[in-house]
Amino acid sequence: MKKTFYSNGKLLITGEYLVLDGAKALALPTKFGQDLTIEPGNQNEIHWTSYDDDGSFWFDDTFAFAEIITKASYENQPVKNMLIVILHEAYLLNPDFIKQAEGHTITTHLTFPKFWGLGTSSTLINNMAQWLEIDAYTLLRNTFGGSGYDIACAQNDTPILYQLVDGKPIVKPVAFDPECASNIYFVYLNQKQNSKSAIAAYRSKLNALEKIIPAFDAITDSILQQNQYDNLEVAIELHETQMSQILGLPRIQQTLFSDFKGTVKSLGAWGGDFVLVLSKENPSQYFRDKGFETLLSYSEMIL
Repeated sequence: MKKTFYSNGKLLITGEYLVLDGAKALALPTKFGQDLTIEPGNQNEIHWTSYDDDGSFWFDDTFAFAEIITKASYENQPVKNMLIVILHEAYLLNPDFIKQAEGHTITTHLTFPKFWGLGTSSTLINNMAQWLEIDAYTLLRNTFGGSGYDIACAQNDTPILYQLVDGKPIVKPVAFDPECASNIYFVYLNQKQNSKSAIAAYRSKLNALEKIIPAFDAITDSILQQNQYDNLEVAIELHETQMSQILGLPRIQQTLFSDFKGTVKSLGAWGGDFVLVLSKENPSQYFRDKGFETLLSYSEMIL
């Protein structure tokens, strides 16, 4: 019997890094995501094919059930190894998909280019969890790690306020539809950031959490309450400036867009993936002239 599951992509607007330590984070599910289809297979194996948004396949391989159970590893095959780890951890949480099956044919389709960083891994984890009826946050923790906000985005169709309380995810749907939404854009920086290395850098520099987190929580609350362009710009500038001080890194606007008449804010891991742009005029030409061709409006990106 054929089954298909779908999960939304994600963008983290506030609380980057600090969300790992209990700060509130405003996160937005995207119109882009990934689906996963399972059909019966045979020979005690999984045949896996993954397609990019343009219809081209970027991964195609077969996993014997025995490889999954033993968590086999192969030299110079990082995608295969990653999938075996996910399947192995899923097996530990619910072994029935191996013990009670002859095989599976699994196909995944992204609706965004996989290098965009909108949640290739988190959408896969959530789809797998839906299929196997296991907890997606546990599967994430046992594989990639992270705060879990991306899983919350995968599961929700509205903006959310996400927070870890005593290590457990608290997800609250919120209204984030400022009057100036038409002035918000998202620009891809032509490079994918490694979240693990960024988190390590954050850990090495952070201190005084008991003072820092409440300050950022207040900024997140302020951003949620702002409707007007000028007020939202002030709140975003404050968030970006204070995060720059914590990380000891210059703002992306300073390094790449110092002459831009508007505000540019890093999202998620600083230095890669998408940035948020707040601009009174359509900034497409400015960013194209700088070599950044991928620009999406708020309505094009966000559910």
